Amino acid sequence: MSKVVQFFKECGVELRNVRWPTRNDVIASVKVVIVSTLIIAVILGVLDVLFSSAMRLIF
Repeated sequence: MSKVVQFFKECGVELRNVRWPTRNDVIASVKVVIVSTLIIAVILGVLDVLFSSAMRLIF
C-alpha cells in the first residue's frame, strides 16, 4: 500500500512541474482545430459529390 501512496505523491510533484498552456494558447489551438476540421469536411464533401456523380454516370 505504501507504493501506491508514494506513486500518487510523485504524481502530484510531477503535475506541479507541468507547464500548463495559457488561455491564449488554448484559444489558438482550438481555432486551428476548427478551421482544419472545416477544410477537411469541405474536401470530403466535394469528393463525395464527385464520386457519386461518377457512379451515376457509370451505372
